[in-house]
Amino acid sequence: MHLTKEDIQNTERIKRLNIINSITGIKPANLIGTISNDGKTNLAIFSSVIHLGSNPALIGFILRPDREAGQHTFDNIKENGSYTINHIHESFIEQAHYTSAKFTREESEFDKCALTEEFIADHKAPFVKESMLKLGMKIVQTIPIELNGTVLIIGEVEHLIIPDASMDDQGQIDLSQPNDVGISGLNTYYKLEKIAHFPYARPNALPDFPKDV
Repeated sequence: MHLTKEDIQNTERIKRLNIINSITGIKPANLIGTISNDGKTNLAIFSSVIHLGSNPALIGFILRPDREAGQHTFDNIKENGSYTINHIHESFIEQAHYTSAKFTREESEFDKCALTEEFIADHKAPFVKESMLKLGMKIVQTIPIELNGTVLIIGEVEHLIIPDASMDDQGQIDLSQPNDVGISGLNTYYKLEKIAHFPYARPNALPDFPKDV
């Protein structure tokens, strides 16, 4: 199959959404937790979390502030600058998925989707108790993307909670250990399985790759 730009533009809307949301491959599955200044919690699933730098530790994600989930998340972050990023595991995929439903601002996705709020000292936003790998974040910059009305949210890691058994003495984290999942498209989930680990790549230390004759 070969689709041109014109083919894509002329594809039925839902089918186009599924295609374009799948072509980047498996994406990380995370729940982003926020809270308003008057105490209303919000939880929304995102597949757009990206690493931006390690010193300082910066993580970004894309949201659409013109949609309910994105709007509630964005409004809360703008109010107090605090949010959490919580990895999704196999044990609560279904609850996590349904946080994407269009709940009102008065309804907490924690309550509606049977997930547990967890608070720690010195961090305002709620974590997901069921998640074993989670980040407490503070917003440092927002970058509007005018082409499609989205916003890149950039935050600095203030708290990092990781299962001891998932990280080795070099800081390598095995995401299959806590049974992390990934997302393709809008609603399809995949297991993560560690299949290889290689040394740092250097031009003078290449393996003897087989070459076609």
